[in-house]
Amino acid sequence: MDIAGIAKAASSIAETGNKQEVDIAVLRRAQQIEKSTATQLVDAIQSVPTPNLPAHLGSKINTTA
Repeated sequence: MDIAGIAKAASSIAETGNKQEVDIAVLRRAQQIEKSTATQLVDAIQSVPTPNLPAHLGSKINTTA
């Protein structure tokens, strides 16, 4: 058996595992930032006064359009 080949394969597997862990951590952080931004946006929309509109208008956001 080639000891160097086995060591190289083990190192490659370990590096792949570390890379995936970092990628997952970055993805989770990006999702947290997006959630925070969306929450701020929704809060900002809710705080805008609508003095000239009837009560039934402007109370819903169409997310399918």
